Amino acid sequence: MPKVETLKGPIDTAELGFTLMHEHVFVLSEGVNLAFPQVWDEESRVADARKRLQAMIDSGVQSIVDLSVLGLGRDIRRVQRVAGDLALNVVVATGLYTYDEVPHHFASRDADYMAELFVHDITTGIQGTDIKAAILKVATDQKGVTDGVEKVLRAVARAHRKTGVPISTHTHPATKRGLEQQKIFQEEGVDLGRVVIGHSGDSEDLDYLETMMKAGSYIGMDRFGIDMYLTTEKRVAVIAELCKRGYANRMVLAHDASCYMDWFPWDALNKAVPRWHFRHISDDVIPMLRDAGVPQDQIDLMTTGNPRAVFEKQGGY
Repeated sequence: MPKVETLKGPIDTAELGFTLMHEHVFVLSEGVNLAFPQVWDEESRVADARKRLQAMIDSGVQSIVDLSVLGLGRDIRRVQRVAGDLALNVVVATGLYTYDEVPHHFASRDADYMAELFVHDITTGIQGTDIKAAILKVATDQKGVTDGVEKVLRAVARAHRKTGVPISTHTHPATKRGLEQQKIFQEEGVDLGRVVIGHSGDSEDLDYLETMMKAGSYIGMDRFGIDMYLTTEKRVAVIAELCKRGYANRMVLAHDASCYMDWFPWDALNKAVPRWHFRHISDDVIPMLRDAGVPQDQIDLMTTGNPRAVFEKQGGY
């Protein structure tokens, strides 16, 4: 039986069950808590995060993919403290999150150097632990493929080719950045069937979405609850139409939510996007998909079958 690494160690991919493929335990501005510890209350944030994850578990979710990497305040020991004893599989990531420049450490070093650090996270462990990453993360936003972003894209592709773990991305769908990602991945010899092009659910451009899926990639319908980009109703309509066109086997679902995010005042953020939480898909979206005519077997495919398939396609080149 194929295995996938998680916060608690390797499990059979069949044990993943209902999986949200693009989430975060915490999203934190890199280095701020260390520089200004008065902005962070470790005990209260950990306790609150545990409650939020337990509520998600109670809604039927069995696994999440936490795509928090360098640039998003990754602290694997904190995540372990939050979720290590919960009845939840947490698949963790390696990679680098930037829309433009890389951190100074990488500016004078090449993509292969960066790739080896990602490989270490996958084969040895993250931040001095034995917890291994099982997916690679990279971002391309409105600025497109800057020099820094290209370096990360190529480093992620090379780490993928050495280890075989899948790739998940952040994109800016309005500018069709997923196509640029696919182009560079192809140049690096990546099998696009082992790539999830993230935030594709922000778009109603069916031609754009179909082009990426026809090239072999999965697309992440993974920002449910961020209604300012696209309402839940419109996101559901896009998925329902793509299911009718035969693409249920190429979509995965998530919220891109977190237990806490420090990019904005937390109370104000919750008021601005009240449906942006881990239970939205279970409680609201799945009933809406059924009402839109999506059969249960296709819902199961998007929430269980496809995530399992993403992690079963492993092995180096």
